[in-house]
Amino acid sequence: MVGDRERLRHRAGPSVRLGAGALFVSVSSVLIDLAGTTPGTAGFYRCALSLPFLAAAARAERRRHPAPDRTEILLGLVAGAFFAGDMLLWTRAIDEVGAGLSTVVVNVQVIGVPLLAWAIDGERAPLRFVLWVPVMIFGVALTAGLVDGGAAGTDPVWGTIHAVLAAACYSVFLYLLRRTGQGGRPVQNYFVVIASAGVVSLAAGALWRGVDLTPGLRVIGWLLGVAVAGTVVGWLLVATYSPQLPSHVGAALLMLTPVGALVLSAVVLHERPTVLQLIGAVLILAGAYFSANRIRGRRRGRVRGRRGPGRRCP
Repeated sequence: MVGDRERLRHRAGPSVRLGAGALFVSVSSVLIDLAGTTPGTAGFYRCALSLPFLAAAARAERRRHPAPDRTEILLGLVAGAFFAGDMLLWTRAIDEVGAGLSTVVVNVQVIGVPLLAWAIDGERAPLRFVLWVPVMIFGVALTAGLVDGGAAGTDPVWGTIHAVLAAACYSVFLYLLRRTGQGGRPVQNYFVVIASAGVVSLAAGALWRGVDLTPGLRVIGWLLGVAVAGTVVGWLLVATYSPQLPSHVGAALLMLTPVGALVLSAVVLHERPTVLQLIGAVLILAGAYFSANRIRGRRRGRVRGRRGPGRRCP
C-alpha cells in the first residue's frame, strides 16, 4: 500500500511538469497566427531565437553530466529533422484543409507514439489507455471546431496528405525526443534537436513558400514569444520529463495542447468557444487523466481483499 502511494507520488511530479509543458506549447499556435508569416520563417526563427537560452541551460547541465555520445547526437539530429517536417507540413495543412481537421489528424500521435514504443521497445500500453483514445480524439475534433463546421480549406486532398505526413513526423519526433533524454542529458540533447530543426526549417522552407530573413520587428516579437514559451519552456519540459514516464502517459498529457490553445485564443484573440468546444476540452482532460492514472479506489479494494483476514474472494 505504502509502495503504491510512493510510486504514484513519484510519477505525479513528472506528469504535472509534462502537462505544464504541453500547455506552454499550446501558446505557439496562437502567437504564430499573430505573427502571420510563412511556415519556413516561423520554423527557423522559433528555433534560432531559442538557441541562446538553450545553450545557457545546456552549459549548466554540462557541469553535472558529460556531453552526449555519438548515438544521442545522431538521434537528436534526426529528431530535429522530423520536428521541422512537422512544423512545416502542419502549417501548410492549415491553409489547405482547415485548422480543425489538421489539428485532429496531427494529434493521432496519441496512438503513434505508443505504437512506436511497442514496436521498437516492446512497451505495452494498458487497456484503460486504449479505451480512452477514441474519447480523446473525439474531444480534439470538438475542440478544433470540426464537428460544428470548422473544417475548411483551399485544397482538401493535399491538405489531408500534408496533415497525415505531419502526424507521422510529430509521432517520430516525440518518440525520438523521449529516447534522447533517457541518457540523463535531456537539455544538451534537446539543444541538438532544436539546432537541427532550425537548419532543416531554413533549408526546406526556402524551397517551400520561402523564408523571410528580415520579417520585421513585429513578426520577430511574436516569434520570440513562441521561442521562449513554446520551444524553450514548453518543449524543454516535455524533453526533460517524458523519458521519466511511460510513452502512453506522455502522449496522453500532450493532448492538453489543444485545450490550452482554446483557452488562450479566448483570452488573447477574444474568440468565444462554443458549447461543443468546451465539451471537447472536458473530454480531453478526462481522457488525459484517466488514461494516465489508475483508479485508486479499485487499487485499495484489491489490497484490502488480499490482506483482510477471513475475506473471501467473490
